[in-house]
Amino acid sequence: MSWIIANMKWIMILCGSLTCSMFYAAIAPQAALESTFGDSLKGPLAEIVVRNWGILITLVGAMLIYGAYHPPSRSMILIVASVGKITFIALVLAYGMAYIRNNAGLVIVIDLLMVLLFSGYLIGVSSRRV
Repeated sequence: MSWIIANMKWIMILCGSLTCSMFYAAIAPQAALESTFGDSLKGPLAEIVVRNWGILITLVGAMLIYGAYHPPSRSMILIVASVGKITFIALVLAYGMAYIRNNAGLVIVIDLLMVLLFSGYLIGVSSRRV
């Protein structure tokens, strides 16, 4: 865990940059859905929801990058990012197993790795404080 703590700035920059890539969903929602899930949604409601989803994910990525340079905010940012990523993983596993064969499976693996790194940092930092 000391390696994670020592390199958390760079981990957060990398993870934040990857997470910000979902800005793509705000610009091209149907293409982002096709790329991630191999499927799409139709209609104006889908455009609203997917674009909003893309912006919210991008904001989490931006928070991760901000936290890389502002250590006092890291714990809260890592918790928020982890909850979002765990929720996405759980929803895909519960309702979207058919999408695992597409890029959603890769996204789950990457998000899980991020959550493990974030958790390692949070556990390591909290054990140093005690």
